Amino acid sequence: MIFLIGRMKISFLKCCLLCLISNWVLVVYADNTLKDLTDSLDFVLSHKQEYVVEKEKRIEQIKKMLDEHDISSVRKYEIHSALYSEYKKFNIDSALYYVNRNLQIALSRNVSYWEYESELRLTLLYSMCGMYREAENILKEINSQALPKRLLPEYYNAYCRFFEYYAASVSRDQYTTQYRLYEDSLLSVLDTASFDYKSRMASRYFGVDNSKTEKILGDLLMTTNLGSPDYAIVTHALASLNQARGNAMEEKKYFILSAISDLQNATRENASMQNLAEIAYKENDLGNAFKFTQSAIDDAIASGISFRVARMYKFYSIISANYQAKEAKVKSDLMNYFIMICVFSGFLVLLVIYIYLQWKKISRIKEELSDSNVKFQKLNETLHNVNELLNEKNTQLVEVNHIKEQYIAQFFNMCSDYIGKMENYQRTLYKLAINKHYEELIKSLKSTATVDSELNVLYGHFDSIFLSLYPTFVPDFNALLMDGEKVTLRQGNLFNTELRIYALLRLGITDTGKIASFLRCSMSTIYNYRTKMRNKAIVDKESFEQRVMHIGEVHQLSERD
Repeated sequence: MIFLIGRMKISFLKCCLLCLISNWVLVVYADNTLKDLTDSLDFVLSHKQEYVVEKEKRIEQIKKMLDEHDISSVRKYEIHSALYSEYKKFNIDSALYYVNRNLQIALSRNVSYWEYESELRLTLLYSMCGMYREAENILKEINSQALPKRLLPEYYNAYCRFFEYYAASVSRDQYTTQYRLYEDSLLSVLDTASFDYKSRMASRYFGVDNSKTEKILGDLLMTTNLGSPDYAIVTHALASLNQARGNAMEEKKYFILSAISDLQNATRENASMQNLAEIAYKENDLGNAFKFTQSAIDDAIASGISFRVARMYKFYSIISANYQAKEAKVKSDLMNYFIMICVFSGFLVLLVIYIYLQWKKISRIKEELSDSNVKFQKLNETLHNVNELLNEKNTQLVEVNHIKEQYIAQFFNMCSDYIGKMENYQRTLYKLAINKHYEELIKSLKSTATVDSELNVLYGHFDSIFLSLYPTFVPDFNALLMDGEKVTLRQGNLFNTELRIYALLRLGITDTGKIASFLRCSMSTIYNYRTKMRNKAIVDKESFEQRVMHIGEVHQLSERD
């Protein structure tokens, strides 16, 4: 037996890894809110099948011990007992199989202790799966006076469970008296320090002295291993106590803790899950009520434990009907929401199309505005060019007006001087004629000295007036000529013939005949001078005279301002 227990411990250590996280959740349960505990239950319930798989693996490890070579009957009996303990609240059929195997071993070996023990285990399993007649027949055939003292607790416990499960199946309280009588007998033979004794004493005080019940259960909770099957029993009892007191929060809390422990141990006789389903139903939480009830029914079907099945199926039918009605309403609401979403989606599609068309329209307007801006910029550039041209023309007009002003003033002065000189010259000739100095008169009339003198005076006036208008004309003009070809003036001369020709051009006199008349030379001479100067230019010959026409413009504008 000790060897078997050692092998089971090794197997148990392997499956503990899966429960580690869930057990840690239980460690800190006291400070958690009900919402945290509910989330923990959902987590464990979602991993329910994994706990079942781990239990099955543990059972398979025990079964492998039966394959040992030359295994003894005692060894087989111990292994079958271990399998019975594993299967008792997991799979009734398998538990019955191994108890019957042990009964056969007991009969073949003629070991009365094993025979009684196996028969008591059979009655317990028969009661759990609803075979009450078979259980009762076996119990009646057992002579309690002949039982070994060590088996008396199992004998009285078998009777207690028989009446408890039978009462639960038929929903009658008439078997309470019998149950109480056998429980009294059981308490009389149990070790007062054992878990069974304390838990049953807490049950006896329930409804009579709840403070004693709470004290016993509180002590058990402190000493029971967290998450163990005994822990599930204690927390279930505490939940029932708080239910009687009307403390809904504590009731739900302890039922959740009990259900988590049962799920972790793959205990399919899970009363707490049924209680949680009823609580969820009362809270109108049909989703959880349906889920918890479904889990409890699945466990009952898988295990074959049927003493609570009638109550569960009746409750399940109520929840299922309400759940389906709620699901139908939810589907109807979802359909209505779907229709509304479709309508809104259609509206949004139309809105998107409208926005897209408006966006295209705005984009087209922006493009048109951009084209208009480009045209406007070009128009501004054209207007700017026109303004510049107009300013240039205005500058030329200012220059022309200034020249006119200067020359008109000089013209009046020169005319006045010439009139005075002509009067003096006339008087001189008149005197010669009266005095009959005919030779001197003829000599004076033939002489060109007077005309030449006046021409020199005229050219001097022209040069000085022109330079007063364009003081930089000579250096600017030479700047347009090649090195070595620049105009060099004699001492005391302001201009020479070439400069006067281009001075007249600068004043706007472009007629060669007029220039030749003013300078008292032939037109061909004027042409030759102009050609000669163009050939000396460092700029383009065609634009040379045009460049000369613009000499002094800036100077005149700044001086005017």
